[in-house]
Amino acid sequence: MWVNQGPIGRPLATLLTVSVKKMNNYSVTVIGLGYVGITMSVFLANKGVNVIGIDIDYDKVKHLSAGISPIYEKNIEKYLVKALNDKKLSFTTDYNAVLKTNISFITVGTPSNPDGSININYVKNTTKSIGELLKEKKDYHLIVTRSTVIPGTNHNVIKPILEKNSGKRIGKDFGLCMNPEFLKEGNAMKDLEKPSRIVIGEFDKNSGDLLEKFYRQVYRGLKIPIIRTYLSTAELIKYANNAFLATKISFINMISRICDKLTDCDINTIAYAIGLDPRISPLFLRAGLGYGGSCLPKDVKALISFLNMNNLDSSLLYAVNRINNTQPLNVIKICEQALQTLKNKKISILGLAFKPDTDDIRNSPSLKIIDELIHREAHVTLYDPKAVDKVKKIFAEKISYSYSVHQCINQADCVIIATEWDEFKKLTPQDFLKSMKKPIIIDGRGIYNHKEFREKGIVYKRIGLGPYKI
Repeated sequence: MWVNQGPIGRPLATLLTVSVKKMNNYSVTVIGLGYVGITMSVFLANKGVNVIGIDIDYDKVKHLSAGISPIYEKNIEKYLVKALNDKKLSFTTDYNAVLKTNISFITVGTPSNPDGSININYVKNTTKSIGELLKEKKDYHLIVTRSTVIPGTNHNVIKPILEKNSGKRIGKDFGLCMNPEFLKEGNAMKDLEKPSRIVIGEFDKNSGDLLEKFYRQVYRGLKIPIIRTYLSTAELIKYANNAFLATKISFINMISRICDKLTDCDINTIAYAIGLDPRISPLFLRAGLGYGGSCLPKDVKALISFLNMNNLDSSLLYAVNRINNTQPLNVIKICEQALQTLKNKKISILGLAFKPDTDDIRNSPSLKIIDELIHREAHVTLYDPKAVDKVKKIFAEKISYSYSVHQCINQADCVIIATEWDEFKKLTPQDFLKSMKKPIIIDGRGIYNHKEFREKGIVYKRIGLGPYKI
């Protein structure tokens, strides 16, 4: 069952045009091999679509062509190798590959500018290259933007660049859609296998028809809602989605700060209780060190910038961002309370990636904690199953690095749990008692039972658990 919601005032399609009907055997280019581009390329190729991945980074293309993924994502290399062996996937630095396909997905990065707005130079350059190649194409070609861009970008930036550089008319010679992604790092392949919804922002009906037909074929047999709408609406859906998730996280972290001041107050119980309200739901109500990664921080800042640019009130999202930026530093206060001074104390941090099942350290709360501990002259030791080497490139010899849990916590004065890896969840009170000096644990992710740990004589503190005499 496909739920079709067409744009207001625009009838839904029941028949596809002749030009769309001819394109049954899809070949696609995915331009920009970052997290979104790689996972999408591998997924589509394993679904039988002929995929050519394009990136200007020669080393990245070389490694991907050899079956080596530059990102860590569960099972990604297994699916990558299969797609390569099946001859459904190839990689190149040559944009001319666009000429061999009928759909091009733009998945290049849109990093933050210093003022929080997004930098769309990669999108502009990619669009210009596609436009120049469209001059040589006789057949209809669909361009699909999956990069996250502010409302109006497809219509006011991408469309004019395509028309200017191709010398062709949008709607007649080529189509344009906005198709935001909603992937969770560490779970991207599962999200691609069965997305919660597919949003298609379309320049015209023909563009939307072709992309819907493509997804119908990829997801045949599955019940996935498809939402057909305008370009700007699709662009804003992505920002609204991520800003709302960020708001839920910052909200529960704000409430956790109240809990930290009150005796016998537990944020987990509060989150559970309010999560049972069907209007709220329990998702994204876990108090901790705040959100990180590339999406939520960047998108919240971009939406604040967009609101300000349009003279709209951004105070709500400004508060969301401010709470998140200060949340990781709560563990520093707890450390100081426990140890009186952090100078020359061995502080061990378990978890460097911003979330488990990924090696992504972008905007990770751990980085802020490490910076502050270095500033206070603590001896910092780190461990993460996947991200140690990435952090080493940032801090070099300023801190120590471990390649096992027990090496990291050995003789530690305090341990901070910063990422909820399954490996850490399996640790018992005895693991800490036999390795640490006087066991003090600050559980920034709430993965342990506080009663069990405290009964064993461990000084245990969790975000939002309330005062605990140390």
